[in-house]
Amino acid sequence: MSDLLRLATAGSVDDGKSTLVGRLLYDTKSVLADQMEAVERATVGGGDPDLSLLVDGLRSEREQGITIDVAYRYFATPQRSFVLADTPGHVQYTRNTVTGASTASLAVLLVDARSGIVEQTRRHVAVMGLLRVPRLVLAVNKMDLVDFDENTYWRIAKEFFGLTEALGYPEDAVVAIPLSAKKGDNVVLSSENMPWYEGPTLLEHLESVPVEGADHGAPFRFPVQYVVRPRTDDHPDYRGYAGLVAAGTVRVGDEIAVLPDGHRTRVEGIDTFDGELESAHVGQSVVLRLADDLGVARGSLLAAPGGAEPVTEFDATLAWLHEKPLRPGARLLLKHGTRTVQAIVAAVTHRLDTETLSVVDEPGELTINDMGQVSLTVSEPLPLDEYDEVAATGSFLLVDPQAGDTLAAGLVGRPLVARPLHSLETDGS
Repeated sequence: MSDLLRLATAGSVDDGKSTLVGRLLYDTKSVLADQMEAVERATVGGGDPDLSLLVDGLRSEREQGITIDVAYRYFATPQRSFVLADTPGHVQYTRNTVTGASTASLAVLLVDARSGIVEQTRRHVAVMGLLRVPRLVLAVNKMDLVDFDENTYWRIAKEFFGLTEALGYPEDAVVAIPLSAKKGDNVVLSSENMPWYEGPTLLEHLESVPVEGADHGAPFRFPVQYVVRPRTDDHPDYRGYAGLVAAGTVRVGDEIAVLPDGHRTRVEGIDTFDGELESAHVGQSVVLRLADDLGVARGSLLAAPGGAEPVTEFDATLAWLHEKPLRPGARLLLKHGTRTVQAIVAAVTHRLDTETLSVVDEPGELTINDMGQVSLTVSEPLPLDEYDEVAATGSFLLVDPQAGDTLAAGLVGRPLVARPLHSLETDGS
């Protein structure tokens, strides 16, 4: 079990997401005394503190109409540390949900017990499924406002399980928890108001769920950030390649391929600021020394042999993030790992209708918050993996070549049409 869990929260407006995150921080004693004093002073009418104020620092920006971004919260318990990506709930900020979920091992989706599954819930489920977030938690919030009714909970949970099953989630990867973030029921402490629920509290589930880090078991992938050549008297011939292990594990003596050229060599040493290592795994920043003097430069990919085939044409699924529509023929920059190349959109072949969760063929364009399938051509061969196989080298960004704005997050392959999204029913949404 990992000591660090990266999770994302998502929900519609007024589902109580800020209160839930505030409750987690408060009940795990992750709030400073002066922060609580400020919350108590700001709580309208006195009484119990409004815990949503602990995490709603962007409220003034909302009122001014400024774009809302993802807020990251950090807290810990004796069992585990957590990095929580708190995403906005408004429909127009679906792109921010993509950002927050892109590195998450688990997502908590909130619904209001009075409203149940709504369109935005379905949209968020589609995003999580598209990004292959491994585990989902449905937090049925505000149970106090429906008199802690068991039937209400089960009706909502059953509909949610139908959505996740259609998206390909295994049964043991999805749980539903009835709670009241405002009152604290089943968030950190078990609720006396819902004796019919025998499952874990939200925090108990987050502390115990077995979640591996992204690409932990994937083949080794290492985008080279820069070449280290100190040229000192002590190390006149030293040459190392610095970067972050993006996927898998590498050991001294392993055979690797230098991509996109395809030359083979072996790892002679693994260096860090604190000394040499025998192995390095995903998430570690290291310097690799190789047995042969090859043409390795920034943008090269060091990889386990047999994968990340260099290509110039490929299909991908995009989450389009910009107000300007994407149409066939667009010329953009594509950033993959530590490398940036020119790209042309050859075709826009599919779009996901997030209201019905059906796939629309030949939509002609993608507009802001759309998720769709495209065919791309790039100016230089890129060593790519299917996103389903290795997320780190199966993902990329599209960038505006003039303004430098990020336009889209991309996933290599055809995950948009690989799942039976068209079979989902929409009754009750």
